[in-house]
Amino acid sequence: MTKVLLSLGSNLGDSIDILNHAIDDIKGKDGIKKVVVSPFYKTKPVGFLDQDDFVNLALSLETDINSFELLDFLSSLELKYKRVRLFKDGPRTLDIDIIAYGDTKSDDKKLTLPHPRMQDRAFVLAPLKDIEPDFLVTKFNQSIKELFDALPTKEKQDVKVING
Repeated sequence: MTKVLLSLGSNLGDSIDILNHAIDDIKGKDGIKKVVVSPFYKTKPVGFLDQDDFVNLALSLETDINSFELLDFLSSLELKYKRVRLFKDGPRTLDIDIIAYGDTKSDDKKLTLPHPRMQDRAFVLAPLKDIEPDFLVTKFNQSIKELFDALPTKEKQDVKVING
């Protein structure tokens, strides 16, 4: 079994409801075990700023599903919840990113591991820090907590825990 870290986000529709249903779908998938869910966070958009705030959270899990099959499953969930990719960093009903798949490194066009911008994103690192602070990201030779602590203060202030 491989430890996997996921980041989930939504800012269209009933985001909390969509995220809760997506969590249930992930927990119910054969080959996925030991799912741990972070608190929910309200976060500012990144990139395209003229949109509603996001609700973000993180999951850690163990799986024997290979990384590309897992990506296909997660992409099918995005479609199930009516994600439409209008433009980069645009609003979405559901976004699921594989942040880390064990210590796998991949530069495949379909799946880059670990996630190429994880170290810059408080909306990814804050929820992960709550559930996997000591997970070592071998690419940086730093833990999730160390990566979060290295973020600028302003970045960290833009993520706030909310009730999910």
